[in-house]
Amino acid sequence: MEKNNIVSPDGVRLSEDKNSVIIIDQTKLPNRLEYISLDNAKAIYDAISELKVRGAPAIGICAGYGLYVLARHIKTDNAADFLNELAKQRDYLCGSRPTAVNLSWALNRMYVTAEKNRDKSVAEIVDIMENEARKINAEDIEMCRSISEYGLTLVKDGDGILTHCNAGPLATSRYGTGLGTLFLGKEKGYNFHVYSDETRPLLQGARLTSYELYNAGIDVTLICDNMASIVMKQGKINACFVGCDRVAANGDTANKIGTSGVAILAKHYGIPFYVFCPSSTIDFSCKTGDDIVIEERNPEEIKEKFYAEPMAPKGVKCYNPAFDVTDNELITAIVTEKGICRAPYTQSLKELFGK
Repeated sequence: MEKNNIVSPDGVRLSEDKNSVIIIDQTKLPNRLEYISLDNAKAIYDAISELKVRGAPAIGICAGYGLYVLARHIKTDNAADFLNELAKQRDYLCGSRPTAVNLSWALNRMYVTAEKNRDKSVAEIVDIMENEARKINAEDIEMCRSISEYGLTLVKDGDGILTHCNAGPLATSRYGTGLGTLFLGKEKGYNFHVYSDETRPLLQGARLTSYELYNAGIDVTLICDNMASIVMKQGKINACFVGCDRVAANGDTANKIGTSGVAILAKHYGIPFYVFCPSSTIDFSCKTGDDIVIEERNPEEIKEKFYAEPMAPKGVKCYNPAFDVTDNELITAIVTEKGICRAPYTQSLKELFGK
């Protein structure tokens, strides 16, 4: 990616021969920009589970294309048998990560599309699935642009913005959600000063957010997670921008571990805390954040990953939740592609999305 390239290349796409999903391997960034091809169920599952593709919207796009690719590989002309096998593949992929709702949302959308066309030939169903997967991708591009436009109404030129984790083009498509306003603002002549939390333990802020912003020519300063308080106290932060992996009906939001701590600090210092959320990430079947399943990952990510040798005693226990839930009372607004929601979120989300 060349410097000043504001809109990143598609991090997830269907191969030209339609037999695989092509993704940027995010685990190799920022040192190497590598694309990998996923052409079977295990490869798709592992890519999601191992964070080669990450970010709720990007996971959804990958899942949509992935189930289509797997559908092409099902060898039967019987629609019922085809749907049975497709359901198995859907359920398998759905287990790759539990917290981001976009995964199950995209897989179920693809399966329902196929099931609704069960009266057609298998070849026709597969073609319809391709169209649906491309719609998921195209809709995300439009959502990101719209979310970014709404986000610009909340800030002004010269503002200092604190980010946590990564919600840019790599995690979505084109502009991104939590970072989309920054990229769109850059195009429109805004000059933001961004402070990017490194986001322990997997360093998505250091490896991905600072990478994307720096290469777009946006003023970005990388900080350790425990430095958020001091830059807020020093008056360097005018707003906090984060993405999300699942939003409950009451506005409680699951996002990368450490997000709730940022929200608590922002509340203390009187700084607006904004969640950027495509509608596909809202789970109206989930009443509150207490109902959100939190993924726990390998403890070795804390002790060993990114280190030449372990940074903790070999036998020490580790607790490694991948996400936490930010209570809705800490959230200033939830920015969606259809508008900006404010408390009470049970009402504003329902009104905006007609649920």
